[in-house]
Amino acid sequence: MCGLLGFVLLLLAPQAHGYSYLMVLHTASKSHHTVGAALAKGLLAAGHGVTLISAFPQTKPLDKLIHVNTPNTIDAMAKHKTRILDNAQLSVVQRYPRIHRMGLDLAEALLAASTVQELLKEQRSYDAVIVEAFMNDAHYGFAEHFGGAPLIALSTLGATGWTSDLVGTPSPPSYVPHSLLQFSDRMDFGQRAQNLGFHIFEYFYQRWFHLPRQEALYRQYFPNNTQDFHEMRRSTSLVLLNNHVSISAARPYAPNMIEVGGMHIDRTNRQPLPQDIEEFIQASQHGVIYFSLGSSLNSKDLPRGKRRAIVETLRGLKQRVLWKFEDEHLPDKPANVFISSWFPQADILAHDKVIAFITHGGLLSTTESIYHGKPVLGIPFFGDQFMNMANAESAGFGLTLAYHQLTANRFRAAIERITSDSSYTEQALAMSSRFRDQLVAPLERAVFWVEHVTRHKGARYLRSACQDLSLVEYHNLDVLGTLFAGLGVVMGLCFVLLRFLVVKVWDGRRKDKMH
Repeated sequence: MCGLLGFVLLLLAPQAHGYSYLMVLHTASKSHHTVGAALAKGLLAAGHGVTLISAFPQTKPLDKLIHVNTPNTIDAMAKHKTRILDNAQLSVVQRYPRIHRMGLDLAEALLAASTVQELLKEQRSYDAVIVEAFMNDAHYGFAEHFGGAPLIALSTLGATGWTSDLVGTPSPPSYVPHSLLQFSDRMDFGQRAQNLGFHIFEYFYQRWFHLPRQEALYRQYFPNNTQDFHEMRRSTSLVLLNNHVSISAARPYAPNMIEVGGMHIDRTNRQPLPQDIEEFIQASQHGVIYFSLGSSLNSKDLPRGKRRAIVETLRGLKQRVLWKFEDEHLPDKPANVFISSWFPQADILAHDKVIAFITHGGLLSTTESIYHGKPVLGIPFFGDQFMNMANAESAGFGLTLAYHQLTANRFRAAIERITSDSSYTEQALAMSSRFRDQLVAPLERAVFWVEHVTRHKGARYLRSACQDLSLVEYHNLDVLGTLFAGLGVVMGLCFVLLRFLVVKVWDGRRKDKMH
């Protein structure tokens, strides 16, 4: 009996003591970090240990969390942030290489960091490696380097062109819009043609430009890894998506691609607002509008003409406005506007008197807005923000105002529409209801799947067979080619036979006429 009990305790020992995870968060974007940090805290709460590589140290030390600081990734990100306004004016085909250039710069900056180089020298292993997936394929090499651990990708966006092929998730361009295009899942002929064209463009850009550069980094910083770069990518055990069908659109997923959108939202503890903000909100007679362009773009950096149009518009509103403005001195600030370089966004959106959210359309912001049932007016600038706002318009809880079309008249008209038409708020509340109606909380689901993949040593049974097929085999081009070739041969033989019969009949008639 004692022997049996000892055996059982031995089996439970790894789980009782918790697993050890390495997390790599490279983007140096506060919003991206928020998603990854939420998962890290969830794993810590479940009793596991986490080594976190990122540019944002925790303000309060957490038990079992080891932070590896990479401040140089902030510098790498900074030069790309300065181009956001310029990039917003470009076509998506022009923006695409710039996004990948940013990913390459961030990937190299993190790998070159002295703290990361010291970590790579350690002779240790992890139970799994979790890597933020954002055009940084070279980082997947951490998994083999640290004991051949299962590789888990965390997408702070939804499914993208650089995450779907990790696990073989199909993305039919007929109804799955590319994450960088401003289309919903209901596309007309022209939009489907553009979507297909961009998918093809991305496929060749990835294989001819992006992946070869990432492979070079992989070989440079993981010289002892034996796994082929492309096979390493296809061996990804799990992809976690910061998305959910209730706030986006229905689409197919591989079994090891799991939606965990909203796991960063604290569903239990709403914190009281700072007194000055609470008093400003409570004094409003017509409600409050919250206005923030996110963490990557500062409102103070907007061109003078655009900023003047915004100030002029906000001054004429009957509502009060909380504006995330990163300079305490705003010339000619309207009396109905409260500015601050930081706001507790989730707690503000939860307030009953907040009636709308003017946003850049980032996924975290739109997710929080849906969770709290607030309609959005989006001014997208970058990345998936265009698609997020297209989804908001299609779903009926938001409006989009293109940055290059931002004038005082158009801005005011859009604000008046989003605040006066009750259908936007009604739809936001309806979406909030279904988003909250989940069997388990997103963070709990994320922790379960990370543990599941760890327990089952990568859970190879989840791997789709399509990962072993070539492009020709995947689309059955060889079968279709053989089929059509066979049909061509049959039709050719039929044509020859028919021609032979016609000639015979014709010759027979000619001979009959001659006699």
